[in-house]
Amino acid sequence: MSSIPPFHIAIPVHDLAAARKFYGEVLACPEGRSAELWTDYNLYGHQLVVHYKQKNEDSTLHSNSVDGHDVPVPHYGVVLPWEEFEILAEKIRNSGTAFIIEPYIRFEGQTGEQATMFFLDPCGNALEFKAFKNIDQLFAK
Repeated sequence: MSSIPPFHIAIPVHDLAAARKFYGEVLACPEGRSAELWTDYNLYGHQLVVHYKQKNEDSTLHSNSVDGHDVPVPHYGVVLPWEEFEILAEKIRNSGTAFIIEPYIRFEGQTGEQATMFFLDPCGNALEFKAFKNIDQLFAK
C-alpha cells in the first residue's frame, strides 16, 4: 500500500457496460464491489466508483487554457511513474480511444515539467494522466 492515502471519487456514467469495458479492459482496473447501479474500481490504488446516471444531452465540457491547450473541466486521473505513463499512452492509442489532448510534455524546460494526456471515457468523463521526471516538482511553483 502506498504511503499516500488513496482518494475516493465517484463519477456518473450513462452506460455501465461500456464503463465496465473501458475501466476494466482498456485501463485494466481491477473491479471491486458492485451493485445494479454502481461499480468500484481500483484505479492505481485509488477507489473510483462509477454510478449510473441517465444521460444528460445538454451537458458540455467546459475548458480552461493551460500551456496552450484547452483542458477539459472537470477531469480526474492519476500521476504515474514516467514508464507507466508511456505504457498507458500506448495502451490508449491501441484501444482506439481518441485523445482530447495527445500525450506531450507540458511546461517543457520549466519547473513542473510533466508528460500529460487527456481522453474521455465512453460516458464523456474527462481523464488526465500525467508523469513527472522529477516528482519533487509535483507542487512546485
